[in-house]
Amino acid sequence: MEVIMSYVDGFIIAVPTANKARFIEHARNGDSFFIECGALRVLECWGDDVPDGEHTDFRRAVKAQDDETVVFSWIEWPDKATRDAGMKKMLSSDDPRMDPAKNPMPFDGKRLIYGGFAPVLELTK
Repeated sequence: MEVIMSYVDGFIIAVPTANKARFIEHARNGDSFFIECGALRVLECWGDDVPDGEHTDFRRAVKAQDDETVVFSWIEWPDKATRDAGMKKMLSSDDPRMDPAKNPMPFDGKRLIYGGFAPVLELTK
């Protein structure tokens, strides 16, 4: 097996279920910025089968309430250097897509969990 060189940023958030359309619009606006910064793709996944666990689970991780849905998202980059440059650009940008006043988050950003990950195995068909 050969590992394709890439880098992934992963995110888990709790979004009020009533804000699904607002979340999609927020993501559509902001995610295009990452593509312009070199990301290969961005995937936003609305929770469809997110069971409660005995000890831990996605819902508990983000303190999701009964009226919230867990969203699992990731940004795939060609490599960590491109990701680091893209994130630096995002943090220093005055682009309105990254401005919370112009593209407000329709969720509690304090409960967002994120991290960067280096792939160690890739299986494809």
